[in-house]
Order: sequence, then structure tokens, then C-alpha cells
Amino acid sequence: MAISTEVRRAWIVNAVRELGTMRVVDLAGHLGIPAVTVRRDIAALANEGLVRRSHGAVSLPDGSRADIPDTPERVIGMLVPTVGSYFDEVIAGARAAIAEAGARLVLGIAPYGAGDDRVQTERLLETGVGGLMLTPNWLPDGSQEDFGWLDELPVPAVLVERWASPAGPGAALDAVGSDHHHGVLLALRHLASLGHRSVMLAARDDTWTSHQVRTGYTEAVRLLGLEPQPVIGMQALDPAPGRGNIETLADRIAASTASGVRAVLVHNDHDAIQLPPLLRARGLRIPDELALVSYDDVYAALAAPALTAVAPPKRAVGAAAAELLLRRLDHGSSLPARRIGLLPGLKVRGSCGGES
Repeated sequence: MAISTEVRRAWIVNAVRELGTMRVVDLAGHLGIPAVTVRRDIAALANEGLVRRSHGAVSLPDGSRADIPDTPERVIGMLVPTVGSYFDEVIAGARAAIAEAGARLVLGIAPYGAGDDRVQTERLLETGVGGLMLTPNWLPDGSQEDFGWLDELPVPAVLVERWASPAGPGAALDAVGSDHHHGVLLALRHLASLGHRSVMLAARDDTWTSHQVRTGYTEAVRLLGLEPQPVIGMQALDPAPGRGNIETLADRIAASTASGVRAVLVHNDHDAIQLPPLLRARGLRIPDELALVSYDDVYAALAAPALTAVAPPKRAVGAAAAELLLRRLDHGSSLPARRIGLLPGLKVRGSCGGES
């Protein structure tokens, strides 16, 4: 039978009152409750003034920590390929979960295409981190060559928004990520429900996520019985002199309407949000003549009209990865490795003729 939050927190207060100041991990073991749950309860009890937490230990407000030595601050390293867009929310989710656990987050960045994932990871390790959350720059086709060092890390690690191939580097690591195949399926299923039997995909081709979106599109078209269309590769477009890729994309979309295509999924927001005025200049009003769906939902709501968008659970991915890593730090190799896939949602807005 599940234990209620009130009962669980009463146990914590009573245990601290009876046993005195305790380390959180020891308290969790004493009560037989997962450490991540105990940390949350302690944070809530501390906010109410019922307990005091400091450096991984908990005591009563009027108690003393003289009976145990100070414990070192727990520091978690996180490596991402970029900041300023999608990964901002992933980082925010991880940071909140880590702070709630009384730990600290240290951030490293290995930019797309730089090839310095290992160097940046080693720099994080040099700061003394006790665990790592990693988003490796695997090639769009899923190639994981030169990442064998993932299997030799000296501290526990969790992959974030990446799935290792079964026999590839990092296959034995915990992993948390968005199910992008499901996200694409949501978008195409919604468009099919509006009567669209042919949906074009315009997608980047230079990231691991873009590869997932592309393969998800092929899978969703087959599952829904839609008419397949050639994928427009954003990096493969050959713009005319004085014209950018987005203008060329608008030309391609406008030309496709002659063959009956009236719906487009665009990965990602940065490209999708630029399209409405360009399409309007080509005689295509959104949503009257064309339904437009964006993938990522970082800026989609700010477009005019607001874009329907696939919304990966970015903040939840970061939080779940942090919690999984903290659990691994508490229990070590006694736990089996876990892969946690979180399902994206679909935010229906004006660009498909609906409102959220």
C-alpha cells in the first residue's frame, strides 16, 4: 500500500527527533524510502521550518551538527551542445532538481561540430564533480565512433536526450530523453485529422535530434497511411544569389501546393517562425491555404499566427535525468541501468486553424 506524503514526512521528523542529526542518504536507508523522495520531503519540511538541512544532512531546527563532521558539497556536471534555446529548459529542469537535493550544478558546453566532447567532459571531471549528465554530439546518422571513453568514466553518468545504440559506447549508461518519433506522430496524426493526406517535412540534417525527427516522419507516414513526400533538408537547399535558405524553403513549399500538399512540419522553431510572412508574400495564408506545424516549441507561440508545435518535455527531461543520476550516486551499481523515454505533447494553435 502506498504511503501518503503526510505519513512519510512524519516518519522523517520522528526519526530525526529520535536519532539526531543524520545524513540524508542514511536517513533514506533507515526508513527504506528512496533518497530522492526523502530529499524532496526534507526540502518541503525545511520550508515549513520543521527541519534544517545543510550539506547533505538534516537535523531539527534547534539541534546541533556537532555530532557528525561536515560532508563535502555534492557537485554534478552537465555537458550540453548549446545554450540559448532548446537546452535552456533542459538545464533549468536539471538545475532545479539538483538544487532541491542540496547539490550544485556545473555546466560545460561542447558546441555542435566542435568535436571536443571528451575534452569538455575531462574539464568537468577536473572540477571534482561526482556525477555527469551528458549530451554527446553524436553524428546525425547515429554514429558513435570515438566515444569509447563513455564506457571508462570514473563517475556515474546519465545520457540526456540521447539513446546509445545497443552495442555502442554508453550502451550501459542510464539515459533520459524525449521520444521524438512519438512527437512527429502526434503532429502528423493531428494534420491527418484535419483532412490532410500529404504532409511535407522540412528538417535540419546536422544534429542527432534532426535524424530522429526524419526517421520518425518516415515511420509516422507509414503508420497513418499518408502519401510520402521527399524531405526538404534545410542544409541541402541551394539558394539563389541574394536569397537565404528560408526564402528558398518558402519557394519549395509554395511550389509543392501545386501537387496538393497543404500541410508542412518544420524542424525547428528558428526556421518555422520565419515562414509565415514569406509564405504570405507568395499568396499562401496560414492557416487558410496552408497548415504549418513547428517542432521544438521554444518560440512557436510568439509567431503570427501562433504556431501549432510539437513540445518535447524539455524541463521534465532535465529533472528526470538529474533525479536518475542522484539515485545512481546513492545506490551505485546495485541498480539496473534505465532508459526513460518521455513523450512530447502537441500545442494546438492558430497555424492549423485551431487555438490552444
